[in-house]
Amino acid sequence: MANLNDFVLFAQAVEQGSFAAAARRLGVPKSTVSKRVAELEARLGARLLNRTSRSFMLTDAGREVFEHARAAMIEVEAAESAVLARRAEPSGTVRITASVPAAQFQLAAQLPRLAAALPKLQIQLHVTDRFVDLIQEGFDIALRSHFSPLPDSDLMARPVHREAFGLVAAPAYLAANGTPATPGDLAGHDGLLAQPRAPGWKLSAGHQTAEVTPRPRFFADESVALLEAAKAGLGITALPRSISAAAVAAGLVVPVLPEWQAGEVTTTVLTTHRRGQLPAVRAVVDFLAGSLRPAGAGE
Repeated sequence: MANLNDFVLFAQAVEQGSFAAAARRLGVPKSTVSKRVAELEARLGARLLNRTSRSFMLTDAGREVFEHARAAMIEVEAAESAVLARRAEPSGTVRITASVPAAQFQLAAQLPRLAAALPKLQIQLHVTDRFVDLIQEGFDIALRSHFSPLPDSDLMARPVHREAFGLVAAPAYLAANGTPATPGDLAGHDGLLAQPRAPGWKLSAGHQTAEVTPRPRFFADESVALLEAAKAGLGITALPRSISAAAVAAGLVVPVLPEWQAGEVTTTVLTTHRRGQLPAVRAVVDFLAGSLRPAGAGE
């Protein structure tokens, strides 16, 4: 196998136009460049350069070798730049937009850790439940939770977590109304629901599925409100397990039909292609991908 350094010396000689210029560029004697190129030709069994007293010209074989050698040099330079970029401490401002639940239950506990780890980074978090256009409104990152695949777009999408919804209710409610043993039993119970238009749950357990409609008792399109209603004993609700985990641990609510889940929510980090390549933005995305593991819920 030919010495890879010989290819570098050869490519530099071609780019600089002479052995002397390549030697100055690389900080080595001119004789070293000339000798190594000659040894490369001998090893390949082909003349790469037609030399004169003052210059040289590439042969056809030399032109092909130069194209490959130059491509290899570019890849090496890219690898070096990538490592140096990772070693450099990210700095600057990164603007993030997220929904209220994502901010409360996922980002609130994590972003201070990121800010402490990267003190040269300034995080700006904008919390809203409306749809935000990253490009038009100048955001670097959007954190979105969704039940179905996101529509196709020019944004870079990185799913970072999937979490099941579980049914919960207060012990006092179940003591007064009975504990459901099967999904069908939910029809006789009060439901605390997210929206009036679809007052029910699609449940699954392995390959089993069931669609159930409880008696609508209370509607709220916000998770904390549903959890508080459940803690107050108004009925049964479906929540991401990370949101109900603390209340379950405290005994304020208990799982209902724990082997069944009432859907699944995916959390995805979105960035634009251009902004997503910036070291500061990439550092935040990598941090979120590694840290968004809701307490009390597995992957």
